[in-house]
Amino acid sequence: MIIDTDDLLNSIKDSFENIKYVKSEEIPDIDLYMDQVTTFLDEKLKSSARNPKDEEKLVTKTMINNYAKTDVIPAPVRKKYSRDHLFLIIFVYYYKNFLQINDVKTLLDPIRENFLDAEGDFGIEDVYKEVFDNLHETFVKIEADVTKEYEEAMKSFENAPESEREYLKIFNLISKISTDIYVKKLLVEKMIDSIKEHRTEDMSESEV
Repeated sequence: MIIDTDDLLNSIKDSFENIKYVKSEEIPDIDLYMDQVTTFLDEKLKSSARNPKDEEKLVTKTMINNYAKTDVIPAPVRKKYSRDHLFLIIFVYYYKNFLQINDVKTLLDPIRENFLDAEGDFGIEDVYKEVFDNLHETFVKIEADVTKEYEEAMKSFENAPESEREYLKIFNLISKISTDIYVKKLLVEKMIDSIKEHRTEDMSESEV
């Protein structure tokens, strides 16, 4: 199996360039119907999808309805979704890729309770901006880490059969990245469990 590993590295770097997020100022300042929500999110998130040319929507009506039914997001008001709804839906979109929906709910419940439709000076838009405005530095660090892992993987399996050597190098790179994902996912799950535990304790104390 012959694989162009140099082309692979360029493709990886291009992937980082294509990763986009929805800026808070891009979110309409009016309430939207379901079709408008799915169309808006699809336009904004499509470039970073696995298959950008795929016509299937990234966020569907069924998904959003299920989020509302399971109380991950509030139900729409007269079939319309506010900006605060969209902030939550975008958070869910990212987290659901590697977390169970119950974990996503646990993670977002405090956001809903404390910052959704907030009347004070600090609301969910402030949370959203604080998280996403710092993503560039995170992407730069991840790209540097992946490039280093790529370089290490390309030095491996030099004694393997030549016909499979390039495949094994890529397999090694995938294994390195997968291990990083696996460990970080475990850490995220542990932190969510801690949030759930403390929230349960707080609720028990409030009932006493």
